[in-house]
Amino acid sequence: MSNRPSFEVGALSVLRPAGDEAAVLNELSWVLMIVCLTVFIGVMVLLGLSLRRNRPKLPASWLVIGGGIVFPVVVLTGLLLYGTARTVGLDRARPPDALMISVTGHMWWWEVRYQQADGKQARKDVVLANELRIPVGRPVLLKLESADVIHSFWVPALGGKMDTVPGRSNRLLITARAPGVYRGVCAEYCGIQHTRMGMVVVVQTPQEFQDWLARQARPAAPASGDAALRGRGLFMSEGCAACHTIRGVTGTSGTTAASQRGPDLTHIGSRLELGGVLRNHRGAMSHWIASVQGVKPGARMPSFWHLEQNQLDDLSTYLEQLR
Repeated sequence: MSNRPSFEVGALSVLRPAGDEAAVLNELSWVLMIVCLTVFIGVMVLLGLSLRRNRPKLPASWLVIGGGIVFPVVVLTGLLLYGTARTVGLDRARPPDALMISVTGHMWWWEVRYQQADGKQARKDVVLANELRIPVGRPVLLKLESADVIHSFWVPALGGKMDTVPGRSNRLLITARAPGVYRGVCAEYCGIQHTRMGMVVVVQTPQEFQDWLARQARPAAPASGDAALRGRGLFMSEGCAACHTIRGVTGTSGTTAASQRGPDLTHIGSRLELGGVLRNHRGAMSHWIASVQGVKPGARMPSFWHLEQNQLDDLSTYLEQLR
């Protein structure tokens, strides 16, 4: 039985907010655009009137009141006060019931770890790549870090963007309003695959989220079938375990340097996408393994083009079973 959501990934748009913080930013953006458009139209009307041949001469007070000092000060001060009042709380301290999740930017993928309220890793074995799952209606505080260069985490439908800076932890609060799947990106140029450093955020009901988290906390299921058993052997013999962790097969996630090189694959079969670029449907795993550098040039993983097709099928079968 598949653990993947049945709904489609939403559009990458700030105009369709699906979170409390995104709704505030959307409202603020519309107010700013409407005010700016109104001012622009007014300026164009005045410009048109000024080009008439028999235009009347305006007193100097118009320059001071209308366009030079008073009007800009009133408008800009009003926008400043409105924006400040409306965005109060977007950077507030962690709410008491907030879920703490650590998100680390790598070149060019996102590592996601679930943590306890005290900031320590509650389920240190629950590690994902390029996929974030959260419960609807509950505040989520993201602890954003970087393992190499500056990245920027941004899910337009759920909130604003926030940089991940090496050696520093930033915080971003998001609260989803409705279940769904939303697209996220890296919003800071970070190298050759910056545009393909994607993420999906899956918003589930509280019960669905708890059930999913419980499944994710378990070690990998034993290989089932001859093909999967051969694939498990290939995973070890071909050096995959040098960079990837599968709990119950290669050791404990998060305790070795290997887990810092590549994504944790303990439950890769249940993820929506591979590498942040391929939908995880049947056949995608084999294509990714054999042609990583064709799909995502510059990725740290080499293409395993030297494997025979039957070996690719066996290895893919094994990894697809990891749900």
